[in-house]
Amino acid sequence: MRVVILHQHFKTPQSGGAIRSYYLARALADRGIATVVITAHNGPKKTDDVEGIEVHYLPVAYDNRFGFWKRLVSFWQFLRLGTREAKSIHDVDYYYAISTPLTVGLMARWLKRKTGVPYFFEVGDLWPEAPIQLGYIRNTWLKKWLYRLERSIYREAQAVVALSVDIENYIRKVSPGTVTHVIPNMADCEYYTPSTQKSSAPENLVVAYLGALGVANGLDFLLDCARESLKAKAAIRFIVGGDGAMRDHLENRINNEKLTNVNLLPFQNREGVRQTLAGADAVFICYENKPVLQTGSPNKYFDGLAAGKLIVVNVNGWMREEIEQAHCGIFVDRARPAALVEKLTSLSTAEVQQMKSNARSLAKRSYDRLALAEKFAGLFRPEMK
Repeated sequence: MRVVILHQHFKTPQSGGAIRSYYLARALADRGIATVVITAHNGPKKTDDVEGIEVHYLPVAYDNRFGFWKRLVSFWQFLRLGTREAKSIHDVDYYYAISTPLTVGLMARWLKRKTGVPYFFEVGDLWPEAPIQLGYIRNTWLKKWLYRLERSIYREAQAVVALSVDIENYIRKVSPGTVTHVIPNMADCEYYTPSTQKSSAPENLVVAYLGALGVANGLDFLLDCARESLKAKAAIRFIVGGDGAMRDHLENRINNEKLTNVNLLPFQNREGVRQTLAGADAVFICYENKPVLQTGSPNKYFDGLAAGKLIVVNVNGWMREEIEQAHCGIFVDRARPAALVEKLTSLSTAEVQQMKSNARSLAKRSYDRLALAEKFAGLFRPEMK
């Protein structure tokens, strides 16, 4: 069997960033399935062997600091070059297309129509719903066209893999006949483990945000929480690590407002994330107040669970419900940044430790990487000989 994974943003543990597609490719390769990845990078075209995975890197520039329209240009370039590259790979049994962007679904749909090879389509962020709710796409005709494209991609897929139950519910609503599976992001419970590096105490809490510094992440709210913490003279320290379109803005706010309780770190690779989490007590999941952003499945959430960290979220939806049911985190209303200080300082040392232990238990129970890799590989098993 040969499976071709179509993903513009394939990353390895060494490069850093979201490595879900690496985990998925490894799950197939480890089970004897010939696995090919078509991706892009900021360099010349090349083909590498990555731990038994044949990776085709295409020369398509992309950076987290790109604005929306510059990103669209990058997406369309990958669509054009990726389709051409996929045509050169023969004896394919399945394509597995990973969004974002939505346009990768166009690639998979075209390949299916030309070759007869079926495809799975993975949805981690809802497009075009996300850019529409964030105000990037306002043209009525373009909205209608994108919604039609989205439904077409869902309908023609062998199945759609949703990264959260909320995403699955949306897909079932807009495309009722589509077969869906929920395979969330993975908690690597072997790589991230609870740390004994520091002793947690309510008077010395470290809250970490490690991820994209984009508009959708709404990190002005995190800095508002830091400001309120200083006003309250609460000994809470914030670590922000990553890169993106809002990094310069955030750095200016930290300096101008003298937010001495915020450490702004550069982009961290996987080992850097592990080391930073080792010294933290809590992981902050932060988004703008848009309904579509409540449906996502952010990597930082699962890394935080695996590392046994208290989880802080500022959005409603499935994550808030889960951490409250599992007693492993707190919800902070975006309208009241002071609430973060109030809630964290009200926790006893024993309560903090119990919530961290509950987070680790949730990771192992529901999101263990090895179990989810087996579930993913099972999508292709009916055709294995």
